[in-house]
Amino acid sequence: MPLSPSATRELLVRLGHLPKRALGQNFLIDGNIVQKSVALAEVGPRDHIVEVGPGLGTLSRALLETGAHLWAVEHDKTLAAYLAETLKSEFGDHFHLQPGDAMEFPRAALPVEFTPSFKVVANLPYAISTPWLDAILQGPLPSRLVLMLQLEAAQRYTAKPGTKQFGAISVFLQAAYDVAPGHKVSPNCFHPRPEVDSYLLNLVRKPAPFVFPSATKQIIRAIFQQRRKQIGSLLRSHLPDRGEVWLNAIAPLGVTPQTRAEAIPLEAWKSLSVTGNSFSLNQSHPS
Repeated sequence: MPLSPSATRELLVRLGHLPKRALGQNFLIDGNIVQKSVALAEVGPRDHIVEVGPGLGTLSRALLETGAHLWAVEHDKTLAAYLAETLKSEFGDHFHLQPGDAMEFPRAALPVEFTPSFKVVANLPYAISTPWLDAILQGPLPSRLVLMLQLEAAQRYTAKPGTKQFGAISVFLQAAYDVAPGHKVSPNCFHPRPEVDSYLLNLVRKPAPFVFPSATKQIIRAIFQQRRKQIGSLLRSHLPDRGEVWLNAIAPLGVTPQTRAEAIPLEAWKSLSVTGNSFSLNQSHPS
């Protein structure tokens, strides 16, 4: 059973642990949301699951009770010791704990042989959600991502072209994942209670996911950092002598030199390929 609000508070007192805001320690205390996370990810006994910041193990236990193998990374030494003592003794070789920073171990040291079909189910520390997601999107890609996020972040990740929230991370994420129905989560579902609403984001890997080269991502980020400028002038700065080729190729999509980055559709960004100092058009996109 998930930890109740009172049991969560009592356990923290017993451990002598005060929740750390810097680590995003807002512990999930709503059993319905725990079960919703497991159900959205369609977790089964043959699955290998990555969890970031398991905390007191409320979600971890629910995942392990399905028979899945869980690979977790926990930065807090007190909580890592508690998890090693409790979950390891109960679930044995199904529970694998990597102490350390999730940015150093974004896949919780999951062995490479399990990466083709692993899933991520996590109550992410909000401060690292975007850089952690960016690291995951470098591949290998999980088949499913069910992530507890700040509502504002979830809206940014799933924003559509033509909106102010559409940005570089929206491009990278939506090139690889389809957004399935998720679930809004009240601040009352956590202890301590955060000051923002949360959202359970449900992402399913596309049949042919697209992963941007690192150099391309750098260019796209640089362009979105100057989102008020027109794409024509930005390309002269960031892709001199090459940007015009790309701009001509995506003109049939309604993109002009006066278009701003937030209005450029996903397929146009996917056609841009920059590797080091070389540039080419992704031939999967009609020019």
